[in-house]
Amino acid sequence: MFADFLTRLIQPEPQRLPDPDARIALTALLVRVARADGSYDADEARRIDRVIAGRYGLGPQEATNLRAQAEQLESEAPDTVRFTRAIKDAVPYEAREGVIEALWDVVLADGVRDEEEDALLRLVSNLLGVNDRDSALARQRVEAARS
Repeated sequence: MFADFLTRLIQPEPQRLPDPDARIALTALLVRVARADGSYDADEARRIDRVIAGRYGLGPQEATNLRAQAEQLESEAPDTVRFTRAIKDAVPYEAREGVIEALWDVVLADGVRDEEEDALLRLVSNLLGVNDRDSALARQRVEAARS
């Protein structure tokens, strides 16, 4: 279903993605991180829906539909390193920094921060070209919003 999209995304010199394509790629990255621990449940799916609804100004059904498409894209996407690097090359920095904040929101949804999740977020941040300081600030904003 997403073969052409993925082919365009992983080209050596990808073009900037139009907003709808960037949305689905970044949402697929949220899904990938949520699935990373081998447990992807309804609470995580709802958290992703809330994150993307707020980020993109979507209604509940639109958010659910975008997440469903992103789940399919994520299952067809290449390994995390290639997929994340492709997103970096195709999405402006400001959007990538915002997605790190969204990733922290999903990771911290269960109230537990473990070493695996920290390591994955460090890897993804690095691959997206978001420095450690900006990633830490994104995490702190998420933690403050939860308090």
